[in-house]
Amino acid sequence: MDFDNLANFIKKLYSSKEIISLHEPFFSGNEKKYLENCIDSGYVSSVGSYVNEFEKSISDYTKCKNAILCLNGTNSIHICLQLVGVKEGDEVITQALSFVATANAIIYSKAFPVFVDVEQNTMGMCPDDLEKFLNKNTYLKGNECFNKNTGKRIKACLPAHILGRACKIDEIQSICKKFHIELIEDAAEGMGSFYKGQHLGNFGRLAAISFNGNKIITTGGGGVILTDDDELAKKAKHLTTQAKTFHKWEYNHDDIGYNYRMPNINAAVGLAQLEKIDSILEIKRNIYKSYANFFNENNLEFFSENINEESNLWLNAVILENIDKRNDLLKLLHNKKIMARPLWNLISSFEMYKKYQKSNLINSKWLLERVVTLPSGCHNSVQ
Repeated sequence: MDFDNLANFIKKLYSSKEIISLHEPFFSGNEKKYLENCIDSGYVSSVGSYVNEFEKSISDYTKCKNAILCLNGTNSIHICLQLVGVKEGDEVITQALSFVATANAIIYSKAFPVFVDVEQNTMGMCPDDLEKFLNKNTYLKGNECFNKNTGKRIKACLPAHILGRACKIDEIQSICKKFHIELIEDAAEGMGSFYKGQHLGNFGRLAAISFNGNKIITTGGGGVILTDDDELAKKAKHLTTQAKTFHKWEYNHDDIGYNYRMPNINAAVGLAQLEKIDSILEIKRNIYKSYANFFNENNLEFFSENINEESNLWLNAVILENIDKRNDLLKLLHNKKIMARPLWNLISSFEMYKKYQKSNLINSKWLLERVVTLPSGCHNSVQ
């Protein structure tokens, strides 16, 4: 393929941009109005009406009973792990093909990651590899799962939905139930994505979504925990506000808590963003269709939507023949000020994670060597 054709197509898609970012935030609604209201109210920290309104709006949109706002997606995962009872020395099964924060949250909990492979067509955790690993390497004792190799309890499973695409989360859910493992969804990139009619985050006992500056909707920095469990939601709010017990003036705390609650000023931006999510997703779909037409006309392989999903289409991605072609494309695009990216280096390849158990990760390596994500933001795109 002539990569110049792809570069020219992207420049035409984002015609008014000198430097074309991977995914800029898109502000087109009440963001400034709500920020001004928030500043005028004096409530700019974690107490304020926008926190409550944004949580309710997220709950209504996702059809999940409870939404608990946090500072970012990483500490949302950290709290989820705490809530399902992950203890020091436990193991948590996750995937190596993800942003490093997925595994870091496990380490914050003083637990250990175990890495299984992903599927090529979803980039998310492979149910077959998960079940194969569990059948070969674990045993049940009572209602708990243990690793034959390490003797450690496997308490939770943490699959990630990659680039807004859904993994086969219902199959993973069934496997986790069979092996008595708690399921937490890393849906950091999944706001606005649905699988079999349900918003991502509704399959696990808990889920975490990110509102970082490059996501579908943003609060600058932020995240949210989703759960249908009222008791876990209550505990999540308690732990993320330093586990402070109610009193009109005294400072009493009944647990080791965290300063993890989203400030009202960030929630104000988030509420305005969520009000526009349907129009944002419509623009995203038009961008995806433009890419799809180009890829099909040029006989290029790319990530399309899978059966049973309605993706937010966060980042469009092309699949190349090998790592050399991948690097050639990245170099050309960056020289033309087009900010494309490869997928993340496998977490298991980082020095601090090399010692942890993993499967062969064949698909993870295959994807890493071939996939390039392309500019997909709404800002200044030509529709």
